[in-house]
Amino acid sequence: MLPGGTAEADGAVRRLLRAGAAARYKVMKNWGVIGGVAAALAAGMYVLWGPITERKRRRKGLVPGLLNLGNTCFMNSLLQGLSSCPSFIKWLEEFTAQYKTDQNQSTEHQYLSVTLLHLLRALSCQEVTEDDVLDASCLLEVLRTYRWQISSFEEQDAHELFHVLTSSLEDERDRQPRVTHLFDVHSLEQPEITQKQISCRTRGSLPPVSNHWKSQHPFHGRLTSNMVCKHCEHQSPVRYDTFDSLSLSIPAAVWGRPMTLDHCLHHFISSESVKDVVCDNCTKIQAEGTLNGQSMENQRTTFVKQLKLGKLPQCLCIHLQRLSWSNQGTPLKRHEHVQFNEFLIMDIYKYRIPVHKSSQNELNQRHSEETTPGTKDGIAVKPSGAEQPSGTKPVFMNGACPSSFLMSSGTFPLAAFPECSSPVYLYRLMAVVVHHGDMHSGHFVTYRRSPPSPKNPLSVSSQWLWISDDTVRKASLQEVLSSSAYLLFYERIHSRVQHQSLELRVKE
Repeated sequence: MLPGGTAEADGAVRRLLRAGAAARYKVMKNWGVIGGVAAALAAGMYVLWGPITERKRRRKGLVPGLLNLGNTCFMNSLLQGLSSCPSFIKWLEEFTAQYKTDQNQSTEHQYLSVTLLHLLRALSCQEVTEDDVLDASCLLEVLRTYRWQISSFEEQDAHELFHVLTSSLEDERDRQPRVTHLFDVHSLEQPEITQKQISCRTRGSLPPVSNHWKSQHPFHGRLTSNMVCKHCEHQSPVRYDTFDSLSLSIPAAVWGRPMTLDHCLHHFISSESVKDVVCDNCTKIQAEGTLNGQSMENQRTTFVKQLKLGKLPQCLCIHLQRLSWSNQGTPLKRHEHVQFNEFLIMDIYKYRIPVHKSSQNELNQRHSEETTPGTKDGIAVKPSGAEQPSGTKPVFMNGACPSSFLMSSGTFPLAAFPECSSPVYLYRLMAVVVHHGDMHSGHFVTYRRSPPSPKNPLSVSSQWLWISDDTVRKASLQEVLSSSAYLLFYERIHSRVQHQSLELRVKE
């Protein structure tokens, strides 16, 4: 029996070992599936948010990035640019204050202004967030309620999205119809003046002005169109049109001469001749010299059309048109570099209303700080650089200044420019949006200023950042000024004299 019992025992051991191997294989197979899922999750987290050590380093002196939802670099770059404009964020805070009384918190996030404010405050480090990469899909969702269907998987244009945002904010403001008063351009130029300061030239004081004009976003400006008959020099009534960005075409380059932002601005406001226009004044003069009863045909002459800036906004968005067309009709992108500066003087492009000589002295005394060099009776004249004799170079031009000023520390050296010692419309560069690629595909990135320190929130940082979706790094001012800009965001600087003048007017 012993040999037979030994054989049975060996068979039982073999069966036990075989059962153990199957159990071990089953357990190892389950752990393999679990490990594969964990590895996939780790890889996904690395792609979306990067390594944990990098996330910790990114929070020091930088701003949060934005998650690319497919092809949303156009939206991410624009949001980073807007978040660098403190005046726009302040306007959103004041505009959304009307919703704070609403008890229903769920309806509050249906407003574009509220959603946009939360995103911009987080990107400007005004709201504490634990994430270094934010998700801006909420902006696309709220735009759908405004009947804008923007896909996150199709390539879009950052400038077009800017118009979508500004027009949607205006629609949100105009949901309740308001009646506004018609007052002169001086009141439009300085909406911060108290209501009793707003007056009409011929009829005295006006009734209290509606809040409609106060709620205009800081990118809102006005263009003036002026037409003068070349034959009788009769001036037609000035026409005003609104704008939220200046879309500038790039003139044809001259060999050996760098293209500057001034060239684009002068090309934008350059006068043009319009032929075969009916002149009422010429027709009236011709009729007075004929016998009564004779019918006169309308006199057609050539008019000179002049475009100027009637109201310059607090936040100025400049769009450089880089789309051109070939002889075969195919779209092409212009890659040439347009020089621009950290500071921008817009006085010579500002329209001025002609005033009578009797009231000129009084106007100069009251608004001496608003005297505009480069304009005369509302008609544009060439800048100081164009008036200099041939062979001499202008001391300063927008986009063409000495290299010693390219690395300024954030203060404008007015003493170095006697002809621009007291500019009224002085702007500081806040952000630059750049497009890499061609007309069919590409990528948007942003250069922007770092937010000010919490200890001094009113200061302007001299540190620049380069942002591509969720990647953020520091950049130099020289790198910013060397970029091929697509969108430029400037913010107006008010001098101490202007601030004191406004305070005095409010007290009066």
